Amino acid sequence: MSLTLIEALGNGTRLEILRELSREPKYVTELAEATGMDGKTAVHHLSTLEEAGLVDHYMRGNRKYYELTAAVELQIAPPPERTFVLQADDVDGDAPNR
Repeated sequence: MSLTLIEALGNGTRLEILRELSREPKYVTELAEATGMDGKTAVHHLSTLEEAGLVDHYMRGNRKYYELTAAVELQIAPPPERTFVLQADDVDGDAPNR
C-alpha cells in the first residue's frame, strides 16, 4: 500500500521529525531524544516518512542517518477560495558530504 503525502504528514510526531531533519541529518537516537520518543517509535515513523519519499537514509560507520529528500509546501487560502495545496518537491542537490 502506498502512503499519500497527506497521510504521512497527518501525524504530529512525523512533523516534529521533519522539523528536526530540516536543520540537519540526524541518526535515530538523536531524533528520538529531540522528539521525546523511544527508538522503536522513531524507526516506525521514519519508515513511514521514507515510504512517502520525504526522507532517505545513509550509513556512516554503524549509524543510520536520515535526511530530507523533499521540500514540502502547504498553502491554505480562506473562503471563498477554499484553496488547499500540499506539494512535495525533490530537495536540491545540497546534500551534506557523507
